[in-house]
Amino acid sequence: MTTPESDVPSDSGGPAAAPSAEGASGAVRPSRKGVWADLAAVLSFVALGFWITCRLWLDPGSDVRDNQSDQSQFEWMMAHGARVVTHFAYPFHSNQMNVPDGVNLMANTSVLSISLPMTPITLLFGPRASFLVFLTAGMIATATAWYFLLSRVLIGSRGPAWLGAGFCAFAPAMVSHANGHPNIVSQFVVPLIIWRTLRLGEPGRWLRNGVLLGLVIVWQAFLNLEILLMTAIGLGVIVGVLAVGRPDLRSRARSFLAGLAVAAGVALLLLAYPLYVQFFGPGAYSGLSRLIRGYSSDVASFVAYSRESLAGSARTAAGLAKNPTEENSFFGWALVVLVIALVWWLRRSIVVLALAALGLLFAVLSLGREVRFDNRGTGVPGPWAALENLPILHSVVPTRWALAITPIIGLLLAYGAERARELAEAHPAARGQVRFVTATVLTMALLPIVPTPLPVARLDPVPSFVTSGAWRPYVTGGRSVVTLPLPDTTYAEPLRWSAATRLDMPLARGYFLGPDTRPNADPPKVALFGATPRPTSSFFATIRRTGAVPPITPQSRVRAVDDLRYWRAGVVILGPHEHEAALRRGMTELTGIQPVFTGGVWVWDVRSLTD
Repeated sequence: MTTPESDVPSDSGGPAAAPSAEGASGAVRPSRKGVWADLAAVLSFVALGFWITCRLWLDPGSDVRDNQSDQSQFEWMMAHGARVVTHFAYPFHSNQMNVPDGVNLMANTSVLSISLPMTPITLLFGPRASFLVFLTAGMIATATAWYFLLSRVLIGSRGPAWLGAGFCAFAPAMVSHANGHPNIVSQFVVPLIIWRTLRLGEPGRWLRNGVLLGLVIVWQAFLNLEILLMTAIGLGVIVGVLAVGRPDLRSRARSFLAGLAVAAGVALLLLAYPLYVQFFGPGAYSGLSRLIRGYSSDVASFVAYSRESLAGSARTAAGLAKNPTEENSFFGWALVVLVIALVWWLRRSIVVLALAALGLLFAVLSLGREVRFDNRGTGVPGPWAALENLPILHSVVPTRWALAITPIIGLLLAYGAERARELAEAHPAARGQVRFVTATVLTMALLPIVPTPLPVARLDPVPSFVTSGAWRPYVTGGRSVVTLPLPDTTYAEPLRWSAATRLDMPLARGYFLGPDTRPNADPPKVALFGATPRPTSSFFATIRRTGAVPPITPQSRVRAVDDLRYWRAGVVILGPHEHEAALRRGMTELTGIQPVFTGGVWVWDVRSLTD
């Protein structure tokens, strides 16, 4: 077996598993045992994945309670992937949302590397089913990929690999993002990128290895660019440290650099046009708003317990994260103590020290522009204040740097468990005591953060007006459907309706990231969650928040007609809503058109106004 001192895979790609010992019958029993151990590890990951999402599977009429908007958005994205396959739709931009401007899908989480191959599931079972498969299978695949990387390449032992992989996939930060962020919990490509990067040093295979690394980079780019950026930074630090601290590896530098150049060339060739669309195409934006870039980690959150863990609750997490989906830094005090102890214990390993330094760097970056402690600003500026306006970095949410600490801790746990196993093997007389201490320490640190099932909330079914296609006559000639309230970051239900029609139903406005096109936008074209506000969208947003209808003037009626014409509206519909009466009265008084209730919604035929 390897120890942290070996750190680097061999020329064959990594240390092999433990050598087999033949039994009396000549059968390779340890090898067969290893296969069963692999199967048991994967089945345990399957069980954990379904445990976390079990309420969603058991209740087909539910959504994740704490982030229904993002679930609706991802259901829309899954439907878009299917539409690319069935309608040969342009993959990087869509006019089926935010009519007439459309949405730049490269500048949003379009997850094409998942939605395209999952088209059969979307078509057969619907976008909710494909979302749920994406979410559940993403966590399982992430754990499995880390398991095989650790057990076959980095460590060589199955037990420590299982421990590290389980943490990488099911740590509190990952379970937090399972609340509607399947693209973030699906990190199964990251171990592949690490594996292929380590293989670049193989003599004589720089071209093959470079092409394979380039392809997995492209795969991750169409899954989540933020994770790809963090992976690149982390690998860059580790490789740089190894280049300085391990002189014996320098003989591989030529092959490594040649393969890296090939990988960069392949990735740039395949991503050049999509990235051009993302940064310069219609609907491109220039960085996130200052508000979103203010989402940071609270220093106190690192020793707190997340709400979706055995020892946590909404009370333990209150005020320490912006929302339940961004609890990136909740590790618990016991695990923090264990990690510090592991780094000290394994301090002779250059990779362990590099991992510790990298984790500390990510933790500091996650503190944002001002350090906060226990939900209060300290007035102490963080290093991120000097970086947040730089290109690329101005599109990163600072708290997510803490998300990158999760695989670092997973690796440290695996290295520590492997060292403990080696100690037990080297000292048979103390084997029982070593195993007892190891099990006790791990239980104290990890039991409190065991994940609990995601909370869910019941949803109103998609109205029959939508599912029956009764809206179709209203949208001929390029018209759109306007929903009340108009969809945005806090109300994305219409995206779920559109997804149920395989995106045949075009929507005015929506929930997406797009440029702020107002003349006084500062900075220009900064990203907004949704389209630039218009008078009528703001009018109904006020009703949604307060339940009261703002004063209606002749000018507001003229603006409403102008906005309906801008949206190319053919019909306005209002489904079930807590402020349904106020919304209905507001639209009726703005347009002078009496609605008709049909198919579970109120319908205003506004074609006479927009023609």
